[in-house]
Amino acid sequence: MKYNLQGIMLAAWSNYRRGGISFGEALHRAWLSAKAEPINAARIEDARQEAGVLEDTKTWSDWRKAGYEVIHGSKALFGVDLIWGSKGDGATYKARFFGASQVQAIAAQ
Repeated sequence: MKYNLQGIMLAAWSNYRRGGISFGEALHRAWLSAKAEPINAARIEDARQEAGVLEDTKTWSDWRKAGYEVIHGSKALFGVDLIWGSKGDGATYKARFFGASQVQAIAAQ
């Protein structure tokens, strides 16, 4: 497998500049995250197929970054345990995914 070395180094420098850890630890965490990406993508796709979801899905925060908000009261279509490499321990967390039919554009203020 080929890794995006530039992306890994950029992530390492970003983690390092936040402070609190050595550059070696920042690089270690960036590599953990890079190695977890294909595993996480496969887990998401498996869960999506198992749930029978065909529409575009994202987490709450990913929809927010894209300029949408999840409609209040919407229940996640499916959940997945994903690897979180940015803490350096390879711990897992539960991610919940919402569909495009469950979001609306964020109103301009």
